[in-house]
Amino acid sequence: MIEGVQDVYYNVRDMPAALRFYRDVLGLRVVEESAHWSALDVGGVRVGLHGTGGAPVPTVPRSAGGAKAGATLTLRVGDLHAEVTRLKQAGVQFLGDVDTGEWGSTATFEDPDGNVLKLMQPARR
Repeated sequence: MIEGVQDVYYNVRDMPAALRFYRDVLGLRVVEESAHWSALDVGGVRVGLHGTGGAPVPTVPRSAGGAKAGATLTLRVGDLHAEVTRLKQAGVQFLGDVDTGEWGSTATFEDPDGNVLKLMQPARR
């Protein structure tokens, strides 16, 4: 019987560079770290980084809405515009402008390996 989600992970070419991005730029807490596997705590969910041993991470089709193959990790934020500004100042590459609808606002970006992530500020109800 399934008991829960162990982790969701992205492949990364350079573990130290990936950890610097996820820890220092995004501000996520590292809970496990090695050359081949690292894990971060994101609000009680484990997000993993799986090392490729230096092999490039294959690019997936993407748009400003997110990855068109695989999955997109969506991170909830309280002030989307402030977070987008902060990340752009840190050199993060966004895939489009902020998208706003009745559900809230999102902005899609990529990590140093081209993995697609998204910020979301849910609509206030």
